[in-house]
Amino acid sequence: MTDIIFSSWGGEIIENRSDEKPNQVSIKDLNLPEYFKQNEKIKALMGWKGVVLRSAEVDIIDLCRAYFEALLDHSKGCDKCNYCKTGWEEMLEVLQDIANGEATEEDLEFMQSAAEAIVSNAKCTIGKSGPAPLFHALKYFADDFSKAISGEKPITTGTYYSKLTAPCVDACPIQLDIPKYVEHIKDAKFAESLTVIRERLPLSGTVGRVCPRPCENHCRRGNLDEPISIKALKRFVADHELSEQKEAQYEVAPSANTGKVAIVGAGPAGISCAYHLARKGHQVTIFEKLPVAGGMMAVGIPKYALPPDILTNEIKSIEKMGVTIKAGISFGTDITLENLKADGFDAVFLAVGLHGSRRLGVEGEDAQGVLPGIEFLRDVALGKEVELGEKIIVVGGGNVAVDVARTLKRLNAGEVTMVCLETREEMPAWEHEINDTLEEGIPIINCFGPNRFLQEDGRVTGIEFKRCTCVFDDQCNFNPQYDEDDLQTLAADTIILAIGQSAELDFAREQDIPLLSSSGLQADAVTFQTELKWVFAGGDAVYGPESVVEAAASGKKAAIGIDCFINNLPVEPDDDDYFDQLFKTVKVYDPDEEILKVESKRRFQPSMLPADERKSSFDEVEQGLSAQEAVAEAERCLRCYQVVTIAV
Repeated sequence: MTDIIFSSWGGEIIENRSDEKPNQVSIKDLNLPEYFKQNEKIKALMGWKGVVLRSAEVDIIDLCRAYFEALLDHSKGCDKCNYCKTGWEEMLEVLQDIANGEATEEDLEFMQSAAEAIVSNAKCTIGKSGPAPLFHALKYFADDFSKAISGEKPITTGTYYSKLTAPCVDACPIQLDIPKYVEHIKDAKFAESLTVIRERLPLSGTVGRVCPRPCENHCRRGNLDEPISIKALKRFVADHELSEQKEAQYEVAPSANTGKVAIVGAGPAGISCAYHLARKGHQVTIFEKLPVAGGMMAVGIPKYALPPDILTNEIKSIEKMGVTIKAGISFGTDITLENLKADGFDAVFLAVGLHGSRRLGVEGEDAQGVLPGIEFLRDVALGKEVELGEKIIVVGGGNVAVDVARTLKRLNAGEVTMVCLETREEMPAWEHEINDTLEEGIPIINCFGPNRFLQEDGRVTGIEFKRCTCVFDDQCNFNPQYDEDDLQTLAADTIILAIGQSAELDFAREQDIPLLSSSGLQADAVTFQTELKWVFAGGDAVYGPESVVEAAASGKKAAIGIDCFINNLPVEPDDDDYFDQLFKTVKVYDPDEEILKVESKRRFQPSMLPADERKSSFDEVEQGLSAQEAVAEAERCLRCYQVVTIAV
């Protein structure tokens, strides 16, 4: 970034306003892109860490006005303290007086003192950090303010975009308003909390159990002691509604034009898309190949992590909105795009997931007793008989491998061992899943990969491994290297391969549905619209294996695009999408930030069934929070809202 004429971002002052050619500079923790949208260059940024100017054309006073209007707008819904709302209003009045030539130097002093009062008394970071750029503007642009007050400098209005965010919100794939729903729990307004979650996510009970919690990794509370138990709080309000025997309530606001939409796949992407389309008044039918709805949530996540009745209840709630789910329907054979068009469907969303297992391509892989991990989990979930031996090896180090191994343990299937290429630190499975696996007595052998499968009369008898010396290359790409002379043989009569998932895409090839060279469905990365304009595609079959909440986010985004398509509106990224892109470089969370003047409090998190008890049954492992624990945990939230304004 070589075009900065002034910056106070993060307290680091860069001053190039007097230079004809600005010096090349870099700003710590900030990499401001050139453009916000196509043909809209970023000329300035004002936010929680200060001011950044790229163009002398930007009027600092008008930029302050736009920023404080955004602060006021985002403070209106908060009733926790009055300092912010009153303060922003009063400061905006002063800025307007400056623009009208009616302000005095005393008004600038008033703005300074009002901002200081907000910082001292506010209960969230909108107030704590919001005034920071004003302090910088008054200090480093004092001459601009003085000239404006004396009438020597007219105010020039600009074009701006503003956004409210928070570190946890920014990290959430579906961007739940986490501080808001946590605040409702703090006030024991559990139904209101659930309403906030359902603005974006229909699967609160499900995601509250299986989410990988990226929000907690970006929780500012973690800089002080421990992150808020955000996932557990989400689960709590969903479970509380069930315990009260209340039915989920959803607000429907029909679009100007409503249509008929087909969704292929009843997994998290499909369910989320159907939910958001139903809220817009569209007529939605989901076609599911499996005999049950839920996709991999139903047949890929073991019961000990996600009890089936939780998922079933949430899907039934969506059906009550008018969504029709037809199970046992195979796309490409039972129905096709041509059929759907003939039946009057206006749009289609393909959310087929990844239900295939990857192969190794090594000698003996086709022997009897070598099973795909995804297929094994699906058969167990559907109650099918699975033939297993006494010595079982699970090959793989990801979450599917962990799920397979822990499921085998609960089936009392004999001796179970996991073997994977990666070191313990490199394993792609979530840390807590690995720990739970080890606690349940399942050994994990690291740094070995299959060399060949041993067999006798077509039946597997073991597997020969070779030592893996390196899994990733210098560019962090998967490129395993081996020591071909360091071999180890393990006996086994069943080997389950959990080395990755693949999409089953014959239906796409047969119907000329666009595919990527990487064997995924082709779709726009933001809108999820395909080259066949009436066809959208999302979820794992587009971008590879991700989390349930990631898939739900793609379903929500596709629903927005489908609604626009049916209403003859452009299907294109919106301002939130552009801010998402901006925040990839203008980081919302600072892992090095020191949290001051906050008392340390212990984290309340769900208890776990003891390892000896849980490994012999499919009872849910993680227990929920009590109401008292949930309220106490919510009280730890720092309400880390932050506002940014950019000039373009």
